[in-house]
Amino acid sequence: MKLTELRRLTNQELLREADDRMKELFNLRYQAGTEQLENPSRIRIARREIARVRTIIRERELGLEKKA
Repeated sequence: MKLTELRRLTNQELLREADDRMKELFNLRYQAGTEQLENPSRIRIARREIARVRTIIRERELGLEKKA
């Protein structure tokens, strides 16, 4: 999901998105451990998506969110 799309989400939706990405990362790590992972770079992508969501959540907590 793109950054602009993430910024449009509410706080609850962002938390849900972060939870979904964490579950996805767990599954990817599990697949990597059992050598069933087809695309290893997907782990990096999932970690970055989690970071993006958490950054937006933290910006809102601190009141640093950009106003468009």
